[in-house]
Amino acid sequence: MVTKNQIKLVTSLQQKKYRTLHGLFAVEGIKSVNELLESGLTVQNVYVNNRKYIDSVDSECVMVTDTVMRQMSSLSTPSGVIGVFEIPKPKRFVGDGWTLALDAVRDPGNLGTIIRLCDWFDIEHLVCSQDTVDCYNPKVLQATMGSIARVNIHYVDLPQFLNENQLPVYGTFMNGANIYEEKLGDKGILVLGNEANGISLEVEKYVTRRIGIPQFGKQTTESLNVATASAIFLSEIRRG
Repeated sequence: MVTKNQIKLVTSLQQKKYRTLHGLFAVEGIKSVNELLESGLTVQNVYVNNRKYIDSVDSECVMVTDTVMRQMSSLSTPSGVIGVFEIPKPKRFVGDGWTLALDAVRDPGNLGTIIRLCDWFDIEHLVCSQDTVDCYNPKVLQATMGSIARVNIHYVDLPQFLNENQLPVYGTFMNGANIYEEKLGDKGILVLGNEANGISLEVEKYVTRRIGIPQFGKQTTESLNVATASAIFLSEIRRG
């Protein structure tokens, strides 16, 4: 039997201040919940509203009514499975290979997609400025589809982080050098900026190489979506 305090706790985790307070986050959907269970993250509870999910979830479940599931869920149409996990402690940053850095990326869907891309292209560390959207935001988690369990995410003072690292820093700009003509090494930091304003001046001064994606079509599109751009840059990095 679920208690009122449990319902209140799960609902509160939609807000960052309560995720920080309790050291917990909630994720929805059977695939994402199972991905996190398999990753070894510490689970507090898994709530389901249908017995058909019990055999599909690799954990003990708490049965709730449809009404309670709607109360707990951040979705307009609840998935029927909500897992509550402990926020893991960040792993030590190792500056070996390529690292992706985000400067004030604010859209949850963009961050979630970028986390999936890091997982796909085997980028071990994702470094975020303090004003980048929280990676445990429910909308971010939905977009990661479980990839958050396999990417080490660090929130840092980004200018200080770049200043203290010895790796080459590639900044992405509209007028940067053509990425398709660049000879990229086997290690570096790739920085992508805010959706509206790009890379900030504070971060730009630590960029050692400006790169960009050339535009082939009519000059009417202002810019690429940051997640789309991330996919192109990471593909070129892995292509060598």
